[in-house]
Amino acid sequence: MGNFIETSQEQFDVASAQRTLFKNVYAWMALALVVTGLTAYYVANSPTILGMIFGSGAALIGLCIAQFALVIGLSAAINKISFTAAGIMFVVYSILTGITLSSILLVYTSESVALTFFVTAGTFGAMALYGTVTNKDLSGMGSILFMALIGLIIASVANWFFHSSGLAMIISYAGVLIFVGLTAYDAQKIKNMLSVYGSEVNEASMKIALMGSLELYLDFINLFLHLIRILGSRRN
Repeated sequence: MGNFIETSQEQFDVASAQRTLFKNVYAWMALALVVTGLTAYYVANSPTILGMIFGSGAALIGLCIAQFALVIGLSAAINKISFTAAGIMFVVYSILTGITLSSILLVYTSESVALTFFVTAGTFGAMALYGTVTNKDLSGMGSILFMALIGLIIASVANWFFHSSGLAMIISYAGVLIFVGLTAYDAQKIKNMLSVYGSEVNEASMKIALMGSLELYLDFINLFLHLIRILGSRRN
């Protein structure tokens, strides 16, 4: 009887810890999306900041480099820095992303941006839920999706020179499919990584949850960017 009670308590502790970590994953992701959205709105309504960033090619390139460096730096240093420092880096990254995405509010109508956001949220939510609850092993998708993503990046860079509207649309649809798949894959991967910690909610497991939220945040942002090119209505 005693062993049964101990086992039940242990299972309860593990389940409770996993719920806490999962809540943290999506809480951090939601926070980052809110920060990105507010930053984009503020910058889009500030002619001075818009002129400083988009009026200079060097400033925009520097902004993109800073974003890339932050993601790489956070991923590489996650085991060496504190959870607080990692969280600050994530928030800074979401601010920089908001600055970059402010141009979308200038190019597309507010109605189409809102519609695309809700379509993205619904699609993302459904795929994240599927990846979390399915018993099917999605690990085999990882290498395929990664190769497809590399191909997507190469095609996007090539289209900078060709300026083909047809290729741009193909890239957008392919991007939607890739990031839909990555959302499910990453959600399952995060669940598996967090399960290793059992009932432990410590700095190490919190860092894993934070990195998981960053991966899902990137999936959401990229899914939105590809969908807005399909669903968005440009301003006159």
